[in-house]
Amino acid sequence: MRVHHLNCGSLRTLPPLGGTPATGAATGELPAVCHCLLIETDTDGPVLVDTGLGTADVRRPDRSLGADWVAHARPALDPQESALHQVVRLGYDPRDVRHIVLTHLHRDHTGGLADFPHARVHLHPDEYRSVTDPSAAHHRHSLDRFMPAHRAHGPLLSPATADGHTTWFGFPGVARPQGLACELLLVPLPGHSAGHAGVAVRDDDGRWLLHAGDAYMYHGEIAHTPALGHPFLEPVQEGAQTDAAVRTATRDRLRDLVRDHADEVTVFSAHDPWEYARLARPAAVNAPTRGGR
Repeated sequence: MRVHHLNCGSLRTLPPLGGTPATGAATGELPAVCHCLLIETDTDGPVLVDTGLGTADVRRPDRSLGADWVAHARPALDPQESALHQVVRLGYDPRDVRHIVLTHLHRDHTGGLADFPHARVHLHPDEYRSVTDPSAAHHRHSLDRFMPAHRAHGPLLSPATADGHTTWFGFPGVARPQGLACELLLVPLPGHSAGHAGVAVRDDDGRWLLHAGDAYMYHGEIAHTPALGHPFLEPVQEGAQTDAAVRTATRDRLRDLVRDHADEVTVFSAHDPWEYARLARPAAVNAPTRGGR
């Protein structure tokens, strides 16, 4: 499988706080990102992991994303950053994207869903229940965060399958998306949303990548002890998380994963621009890899 790192939505500019050799020095101001993946598979076509901001968000940001969020996040609203446009630049027809895997259902991860209305949208079963079962914990909170404009088209939400026994590097409750033959797992990383999960996939070099979503937002949180948060991002986390203690425990567990398995796993989050700059291959989204369009 070939994995492309995509920024599907530049947000407000963040000042650097420094870095470490393990994470790459955080030098210079950079805009926060909506870090998504496009995974080219032999069996399932191109698979998107998260969708960032969509084309409708760019056209009608206040209506689609909410005026308060737009005022705080300061999105660039560049249509060329949408997953839709980047998929096309990689040489695919949008209908080739039959599967989307989401870390969770917050607005900066679901904006592109309407651009791929035919795709099956895979979620960890806890996140799926949080928006479909009125008796589920945090149901109202989850629906409020899953923007009406992002679900008006009736996305094909599908709960992944968790057998209760599968673990990944000691993380329990791992689920497998239904109908996907490629090796891709949803790894529970609770606390930020009701069913927040990371997405684990092997890259072309055979290493595991873990897209940790919003389990943390700045690399200093898992690269430093005690955790070094970013003052621009910590208030965002505090305003969004469903359980601060659980989310902190998840972050600390990710720190242990990086410490003990750095030779096997690369962990990154959804919004840290320095992580994105280290992992992205800009040339990949400028040169079509499949037939060209």
